[in-house]
Amino acid sequence: MPPTPAADFCASAQRTIDIEIDAIAALGARVDSEFALACQLLMDTPGRVIVTGMGKSGHIAGKIAATLASTGTPAFFVHPGEASHGDMGMITADDSVLALSNSGSTAELMTLLPLLKRQGNTLVAMTGNPDSPLAQAADAHVDASVATEACPLDLAPTSSTTAALVLGDALAIALLEARGFTAEDFAFSHPGGALGRKLLLKIEDVMTSDEQTPRVSADTTLAMTLLEISNKGLGMTTVADSDGQLQGIFTDGDLRRALDNQIDINNTTMAEVMSQGGKTVSTGMLAAEALRIMEENKISSLVVVDSNNRIDGVVHLMSLLRAGIA
Repeated sequence: MPPTPAADFCASAQRTIDIEIDAIAALGARVDSEFALACQLLMDTPGRVIVTGMGKSGHIAGKIAATLASTGTPAFFVHPGEASHGDMGMITADDSVLALSNSGSTAELMTLLPLLKRQGNTLVAMTGNPDSPLAQAADAHVDASVATEACPLDLAPTSSTTAALVLGDALAIALLEARGFTAEDFAFSHPGGALGRKLLLKIEDVMTSDEQTPRVSADTTLAMTLLEISNKGLGMTTVADSDGQLQGIFTDGDLRRALDNQIDINNTTMAEVMSQGGKTVSTGMLAAEALRIMEENKISSLVVVDSNNRIDGVVHLMSLLRAGIA
């Protein structure tokens, strides 16, 4: 068999992409009152959302269940074939069921239908046929129909599975926003690795302790301040009053400006050369937020203060790097 020209492969791929783009574009018109009803039913579920589907629809259903579960809607996938052989016991009366079937008449799902109805489960169907038995039996129907599959035989699920995947994401994100789901909520579903560290680690976990925090008073000379900066190794120092309240900071940038003015380091005090105030954060803030503030202001450290503006410590960019935040 002679090799297929590269141009033929590319043309086939582009045709597939174009067909699936058209299928997704058509979905917008179907985000209507029925879609909103589906969202409300899933949101009002006292138990979990059970997502189910057979074959390729089952693979999409598994992904939708995972997305729902990680964005604030407790959910898991149940295989409809296994449900007929014991796994129906995983579905309680408090659960809602999101059933995926392009035809809307998949035998394994139709077998479950009377059991779900008898148990009183809320049923949301996502099908490619609004007139199908599954769609008609559902409490809400999400229309995932497509004009044609990308498969030239119009047989292999391609455009239809893409459409179902997109609508599943649309459901999950609509529910996420309606619940007011936050980045910190997301972190509790993703505690492992860099993502968990970035979202869960707080300022108090990465800031300096009291003895590590560089601190001088406003009447400290520049010469003595340089010793404090050198000893603490953060390239800066806080300036505090007698009650420990933040008055300002002195950084390497302030030092360069002071030296440009040819000041006397033995007689110049912090009150003359420090930067007033300074960017501050609190211990309860997420470390990722501190990184964002540093990036926006092009600085490498932030002073940590309490509600009375007393200095608790310093969070430095190097600490965030060591913690895997940056």
